[in-house]
Amino acid sequence: MSFYSQDLVEEIRARSDIVDVISSYIKLQRKGSNYVGVCPFHNDRNPSMSVNQPRQIYHCFSCGAGGDVFKFVMEYENLTFPEAMKVLAERAGISLPKRETSKEARQQADIKAQIMEMNKLAAKFYYYTLRQPAGKVGLDYLLRRQLSQETIHRFGLGYADQYSNSLYQYLKNKGYSDQLLKESGLVQADEKRGMYDKFWNRVIFPIMDIRNRVIGFGGRVMGDGKPKYLNSPETKVFDKSRNLYGLHLARLSRKPNIILCEGYMDVIAMHQAGFPQAVASLGTAFTVQQSAILKRYTNEVLLTYDNDEAGVRAALRAIPILRDAGLSAKIINMEPYKDPDEFIKAMGAESFQKRIDEAESSFSFELRTMERQYDFEEPESKTAFYKALSEKLLTYEQGIERNNYIQAAAKRYHLGYEELSDMVNRIGKHLGGLTRAPAPTKPISQRKRPEDLSLRSQRLLITFMSSEERMFLAVRRYVEPEEFTDPLCRKVAELLEEQQKKGHLNPAALFQYFTEEEDQQNLSAMLHGTPLALSGKEEEKKALQETILRVKQSSIAYQMTHMDPNNVEMLQKIIQKRREIEKLHISLD
Repeated sequence: MSFYSQDLVEEIRARSDIVDVISSYIKLQRKGSNYVGVCPFHNDRNPSMSVNQPRQIYHCFSCGAGGDVFKFVMEYENLTFPEAMKVLAERAGISLPKRETSKEARQQADIKAQIMEMNKLAAKFYYYTLRQPAGKVGLDYLLRRQLSQETIHRFGLGYADQYSNSLYQYLKNKGYSDQLLKESGLVQADEKRGMYDKFWNRVIFPIMDIRNRVIGFGGRVMGDGKPKYLNSPETKVFDKSRNLYGLHLARLSRKPNIILCEGYMDVIAMHQAGFPQAVASLGTAFTVQQSAILKRYTNEVLLTYDNDEAGVRAALRAIPILRDAGLSAKIINMEPYKDPDEFIKAMGAESFQKRIDEAESSFSFELRTMERQYDFEEPESKTAFYKALSEKLLTYEQGIERNNYIQAAAKRYHLGYEELSDMVNRIGKHLGGLTRAPAPTKPISQRKRPEDLSLRSQRLLITFMSSEERMFLAVRRYVEPEEFTDPLCRKVAELLEEQQKKGHLNPAALFQYFTEEEDQQNLSAMLHGTPLALSGKEEEKKALQETILRVKQSSIAYQMTHMDPNNVEMLQKIIQKRREIEKLHISLD
């Protein structure tokens, strides 16, 4: 964004009405004071996206996507900010100043943007090499795996040749420094070899983010080299735990589920066979962050981990993570084959679809896995199994959910419901009412801890403050930006104050200050719509007063928790603030 002045950005924003722009991509209908449409960023058929014309922002209440007019164009067309500027400028009839593309200008640009550009160049380099004589070994491998040219093209597959500095020389000639090349993760260095490529003699799998930008690479060695698969290291643009291979395509599949695989080839083979909802984790165990990402796009995840001991362990680790995220998990039985790729090659897509339709519930899979560890012909072993089963049942929520699982287990093992329920309760009491790894009374994502309530109040207050200048001034009389303990809320409060001092609030312009997707989604949720469904001015006044008090009380509680206990002066100030709050009378007139 530094290539253009803020005045130019705001001129283009002002002449690019968000309703007009989004209407040129998707159908919008007016609903009350907003416009609604089917969100193009996740699998949905219902109008979950709302567009607020006065504030010039959009927000999807289903997947969380949101932002200003620039963000929408960037997301929809997979563009960078400068590219989106160009699209909107042309649409508005505005001429953009020419940008410098010299080596010096590139070096001054944001490091993340430069790494993204290097990844893009590297992907093109690998893609080109695959189609040259030097890449024949890689192309032959992919063709032996029965991938079509169309599939190879769709996934941008490439090849890193047998020389260990080909990419380094290519990028060096483009003007990139050794330091930046090392930061990109594409190149490594040591005293003996100097600078050399991370990947060589490998088929290359570009890893894309949901905006179709190359953020990293995976490489499969040709021959018997080790390791068999190699991934890019963590960089400023690549975090293995927060991305999934193939999600940029799977999120647009409009399928009722997402299929989670172990490897790149499984994902590619499944897409080719007509299952475009397949994704894979990136060389690491499935993470909580990845489950949260999947929750944006689906409510059901099907697991197709390898049909071996390691695959079973991986599935057992993933199931509780998915469950805590509020996702239903099922397991696809691929016997007698090891993985989806082998199954589809041998049995075909129709048979695989049948296995999807017959997918086993995660609970049934866990029980079946437990059964293998016990001998049901031996009374002692059988009793030990029922104890283990009872401990397993204790990990489910109290009430209806646990009772449903007790009922299902009792039916499976031909036990009486009361008999099994009594055993669960006895073991629960013996363990102090809890298992060694107790499930919360609500899923982790739904528990309301004190800090959750505090964050909710802070976000609600930001919603009030950003709605109109009158409301901003009313809140600002009582709340300082530093009283927001959440970093995002505090930063937004500071930016709103800067805007108000300059003349007017501009909520849509706030998005340019936040680059992380999670921050942008939270900001979108705060800025969009009305603070609450309030019936009148008195109810609005009461809600605002209560929210202000909660934020100020949370601020004091935070200071008390984080202060130096030996700092008497600070303690006295906090006590004084607490007394002031107790006497505070908030007037919004």
